Amino acid sequence: MECNYFGICGSCKQFELTYEEQIEEKKKYIKNLFEPLKVNAFETFISPDIYYRNRAEFRIWHDGDTIHYAMNQIEKKKVVLIDNCPKVVKKIDDLMTPLKKMIESDEMLRNRLFSIEFLSSTTKVLVSMLYHKKIDESWDQHAKKLEDKFGISVIGRSKKVKRVISNDFVIDELNINNNLYQYKIIEGGFSQPNSFVNANMIEWATLHVRNPKDLLELYCGHGNFTIPFSKLFKNILATEISKSSIKSAKTSCEMNNVENIEFLRMSVEDLTSALKKERKFVRLKDINLDDYNFSHVFVDPPRAGIDEKSLEFISQFENIIYISCNPVTLKRDIEYLKGRFTIENFAIFDQFPHTNHIESGAILKKINK
Repeated sequence: MECNYFGICGSCKQFELTYEEQIEEKKKYIKNLFEPLKVNAFETFISPDIYYRNRAEFRIWHDGDTIHYAMNQIEKKKVVLIDNCPKVVKKIDDLMTPLKKMIESDEMLRNRLFSIEFLSSTTKVLVSMLYHKKIDESWDQHAKKLEDKFGISVIGRSKKVKRVISNDFVIDELNINNNLYQYKIIEGGFSQPNSFVNANMIEWATLHVRNPKDLLELYCGHGNFTIPFSKLFKNILATEISKSSIKSAKTSCEMNNVENIEFLRMSVEDLTSALKKERKFVRLKDINLDDYNFSHVFVDPPRAGIDEKSLEFISQFENIIYISCNPVTLKRDIEYLKGRFTIENFAIFDQFPHTNHIESGAILKKINK
């Protein structure tokens, strides 16, 4: 990828190496990090090195009646003004300049705008505009012109205000193992930022399932992995604490005609207590946990990894599929399970080219003594 702002913009810190060299550095890092766990061979899934990010946020910098997209510089407390960003998918890249010009020419849209967030799917782009002023129905008429002009969805946000012109979500499509899945992705909810590598992660996880019965999924989000898993498992119990993500996941199930998933809004810690019969929860009154015969547990936790109590709980299952956005906490959690599980497969997924971030995954099989 060529970018005019390499070495200045703080978004990409790996700019002196070619993409191939970056991958080799990341592989070397993972090999050294996991060598004590005897991970010497692993699969590597790379990204396109340009037009790969389907979610992006830019500050808006004002210079009189002129506005610019802005990012933090590598040097802290400074900004770099940018015209484009070759990391974002082509739909966003093509939209950035004409959208900015139209906003710039409209005082209602321009005034006190401080950030723009883009969310692109295979079908549409959703644009969220964030303001340091109160916006009301008079703003809607101006924002509707953006929707009509560019064929996008527009949302306005200010303190305690959310203005939705048409939709606050996009419908995305993923081809996984020659099956097409649709997802409803809500504005502000978590979604994978690199759809190319996201598809690789889902395919990798599903292709390494052996002898499936029922699946317990923790941190399920909007059902990114859950829905493709539904083809492999008899029943799935999936948990998530975000109310909007659970709602989106249920809608996605309807779109994909999936009926064997039960979504539960509950923290991992509370579910652990419920499954261990330590506590009773009202939200479980219509779910009989004893009906499930879990052969696998799937986890995709935040960067902090999994707490020790929950790790001890999932250690009772025969198979653990672990996707991680932080290899350091992944190593820590596998070390906790060491002696009880073997690593059957390991992979790294380069969701974030030109950065130091690494997504990784491990297939763990219980040692039967």
